[in-house]
Amino acid sequence: MDIQESFEKALKETEIIRSRILSLQTFMDTHVPYILLSASSINPGDTVVRKGEVLVQKPSLILPPNIPQFEGFDLKDQPDLDSDSMINYLLIRGISLPSMKYNNKMSSLDIFEGKLDEAIKYYGNHLQSQENTSTGLLIGPEDVWPFSLLIFICGQIVKNSSTDIRKLLDQWHRKNN
Repeated sequence: MDIQESFEKALKETEIIRSRILSLQTFMDTHVPYILLSASSINPGDTVVRKGEVLVQKPSLILPPNIPQFEGFDLKDQPDLDSDSMINYLLIRGISLPSMKYNNKMSSLDIFEGKLDEAIKYYGNHLQSQENTSTGLLIGPEDVWPFSLLIFICGQIVKNSSTDIRKLLDQWHRKNN
């Protein structure tokens, strides 16, 4: 599967079940914890559970001085896909991310012995009972999970854009008055 097919598959099959409720920080780095569920391709009927967090560095709408960076997305496991090809793919298509620096740190890779819908219910209930407002829950294909994770992070950035603009303007007015 080439990068185009991988990205299209992730777009088609990624679903954000429970979005992060807390906003991203406008002027600071934000840790974005997640649980990514995928139907197992090795053990049909089981679910692959990836838990981790992505460090989104200063996701403001100001153009960064550095080049795009994706760390910890395990792109080396995907044929024909590395950090440079992912960046080029996104930029050629006019996709620009405000921070352009994302560091994924996966804390665990487990198997949930049950179907995907059972895992969604289990982890959704678990996050709800903990009143966890910072962790996102999403599903995506096992073979293109880095794209699914990137889609989740993009959704969080878009959700925050109006807040970021307001905070940037407020800060500018405070400095210039």
